[in-house]
Amino acid sequence: MARPIWTGSITFGLVSVPVGLYSATHEHEVSFHQFEKGTADRIRLRRVNERTGKDVEYDDIVKGTDVGGGELVMLDQEELESVAPGRSRSLEIHQFVDLDEIDPLYYQKTYYLAPGSDETMKTYALLRDAMADANRAAIGTLVMRGKEYLAAIRPDDDLLVLQTMYFADEVRDPKKELDRVPGTSKAKPAELSMAAQLIDSMSGPWKPSEYRDTYTDRVNELIEAKKAGREVTAAEDAPEPTNVTDLLEVLRRSVEAAKSRQSSPARKTAKKTAPAKKPAKKAAPANKAAAKKPVKKAAAKKTTAAAKKTPAAKKTARKRAS
Repeated sequence: MARPIWTGSITFGLVSVPVGLYSATHEHEVSFHQFEKGTADRIRLRRVNERTGKDVEYDDIVKGTDVGGGELVMLDQEELESVAPGRSRSLEIHQFVDLDEIDPLYYQKTYYLAPGSDETMKTYALLRDAMADANRAAIGTLVMRGKEYLAAIRPDDDLLVLQTMYFADEVRDPKKELDRVPGTSKAKPAELSMAAQLIDSMSGPWKPSEYRDTYTDRVNELIEAKKAGREVTAAEDAPEPTNVTDLLEVLRRSVEAAKSRQSSPARKTAKKTAPAKKPAKKAAPANKAAAKKPVKKAAAKKTTAAAKKTPAAKKTARKRAS
């Protein structure tokens, strides 16, 4: 069983509920090391004293900040923890808000909250059920790993789920960050109607298990192909932007294609069919890292598989990570 990454108590009013915090998600990307090009020599990151050039142990490193005039203020971890709010391990609830009022833009990472002990199960369940009935989320703050977090706690089936959030001053204003903000749509009524039909024809229930990280799959296939000296199929290029003058016609064809897929008996199979691929290229043989010698250039042509990223690919998280 996993160990909690934080333990403490949810407090609201005079009620205190001991809980443990567990990570609800994990990422599944390919792990790479860094090597100098043309060799099997590993690249290492080191903590080095820039004046002496000597390595420094992690325990001998403290944090410091430049306060001006060449003066530095140094702080160790104990000093930082001494001023951290919530040293009593308290997750204080400040307010209950309607779940629908929270903009998902503010969410960071999702955690499961588990009852701290068998004796506190009833109080935990009471808070969960009362929040579910009211469709409310609890907004509070906690200190974890030397940082204070804004957090939203919400009911999810049998559990309470905590989602760390950005503070308001950490969310950037798009009008200050983006070169172009479209503003009010100037689409023609016919185009807007056709776009609505396309959205409706592509709508369906949310099933996270239908989505998969295909890019990671193709990276693994590339690694295996290069290891075995097999041929690699490159992904197709990204589609060209739709010409504005053809927008209505492209929308119309898209609606027809979506309706055709819905009425086809093999719809599910078609959804999983890979897009057209470019001609296969031969992969260069894999380097032998154990040799620790410069690797000669392979005779075969080097290839790269650039997988087509889909917006849904990163949505593999369960509903709890919404």
